[in-house]
Amino acid sequence: MTNEPRDKRYGTPLSEWIMEIPAELPVDAVGLWQFIPAAREDFDFDEEQLIDCVRRVLHALIDAGAKPVRSGKGTDHAWIEQTQYGSEPGEIVDKIINEWAGWGFGEPMAGGLWFALPELFG
Repeated sequence: MTNEPRDKRYGTPLSEWIMEIPAELPVDAVGLWQFIPAAREDFDFDEEQLIDCVRRVLHALIDAGAKPVRSGKGTDHAWIEQTQYGSEPGEIVDKIINEWAGWGFGEPMAGGLWFALPELFG
């Protein structure tokens, strides 16, 4: 038996919950606003645990081939890649975590940062 955190409503282990997030990528982009509040609420994480969880989710999204994007609303593109976060997974994750820290680890807005597979924005 492991001491892995479990979703308080469904009992889903954190590692399974994390792997479900990139599974959405072939259908649509995944926004920070979707998984950060869910992790905070579903697992009752303190700030340190939440940061670790978000770091793991970001790595899972990048490992699945996703890139950071923002809405291309008002342009000819559905999504626009956000290259300012870098190109290496660790660099991208650190910059996003640092940006999030800059606004007090608050709740992201739906119009903020998302992750999408290149075929959705390329």
